[in-house]
Amino acid sequence: LLWIGDLDAAEQHVDWFISRADSQNVKPYLDLGYSLKGDLAVRRGNTGAGVEMLRNSLPKLHVDGYERLTTRFNLTLARGLAGTGELEEGVTLLDDTARLIELKGDSSYLPELLRLKGSILLSMPKPSLEDAEKCFVQSLETSRAHGSRTWELRTATDLATLWAAQGRANDAQTLLGRVFEKFTEGFDLADLKAAERLLVKLRRPPQLSTRSIPRGARLAS
Repeated sequence: LLWIGDLDAAEQHVDWFISRADSQNVKPYLDLGYSLKGDLAVRRGNTGAGVEMLRNSLPKLHVDGYERLTTRFNLTLARGLAGTGELEEGVTLLDDTARLIELKGDSSYLPELLRLKGSILLSMPKPSLEDAEKCFVQSLETSRAHGSRTWELRTATDLATLWAAQGRANDAQTLLGRVFEKFTEGFDLADLKAAERLLVKLRRPPQLSTRSIPRGARLAS
């Protein structure tokens, strides 16, 4: 439910989960529930509260020895940190998480980690366009190697946004169009809707300055 963007239904299930974990005194699941609550807050745009909840609950999960969702929650926390202006800390957390993936696996999240890092680099006071583009390209390559079309679509949307802002609307349309065409269902989902909206704009591109820079592509997605 969190992945497809049905946040109201997700909140109901998370609250139910926390209630059951509390009533049955299952501490690791209670800490997990509050981590999910923090994830939900970040997705709703309530980033300050979400960051606070994740900072409080994640160390408890580490003590509990529950590491199944460490990578995922680190990505959410990094996204929240970027949303509260703690950009450098967000990038540092992503770099630490990438090293953790190298050591322990969980590489399925690597494409999203690279996409998110690229987006945060674009949000810096002095955006690093070259480094951001490298992250997006690596994310695309990794998602394709893993056969992860959802991650590929997210990254293609962000890279197409960057290229369009640099006056490369045709390249952007070609890239995103080829990825979008791979989907035959799920067109009511947030990622596909975002890609479709961008494709419509690219087909009638506005006059774009080559100096125009997208500020943090989609940190809250």
